[in-house]
Formats: sequence, structure tokens, C-alpha cells
Amino acid sequence: MEFTLTPEVEQFIQSQVTSGKYGSAGEVILAGIKLLEERERIYQGRFEELQREIAIGIEAAERGEVVDGETVFRNLQQRLQQRRQEAGQ
Repeated sequence: MEFTLTPEVEQFIQSQVTSGKYGSAGEVILAGIKLLEERERIYQGRFEELQREIAIGIEAAERGEVVDGETVFRNLQQRLQQRRQEAGQ
């Protein structure tokens, strides 16, 4: 596999090696790939969690367990105002 790095990326990789954090450019690149893998796992986990929450909401709506949107926003505004007042004391 071949790829071309921008001068900025090359400079960053070299600075990481020079700093002693990594022993080689390959180690820097592998560390970056591991971070990308971790980010993707986190993203996938959050996506799956969101899907579950949506399913729960749909099921609740189908049972008629819904709250009017205006009521929700009014309650949120009241909570926000209350927190602001508590923070100001």
C-alpha cells in the first residue's frame, strides 16, 4: 500500500519521533490508526445506543405514552432558568 503525506503531516510525524514519544514514523502512524479504530468503536456504540433509544420512544408513542412538545420545551426552559438562578446565588 502506498500513500502520500502532506508536508504538514510529515512534519508532525517527525516531531513525534524527535520528541521521543515514538521510536519511528511507523509507530506514530499505528498509534493514529489505533485512535481511529477506538473512535469508530465509540461512534458505533453511540449509534447503537441511539437506535435503542429511538425504538423505546417509538414503542412508547405506539402505546400512547407521549408528551406534547410545547410541554417538554416549557419544562426544559423552567429547569434551565432554575439552574441559572441557583448558580447566581
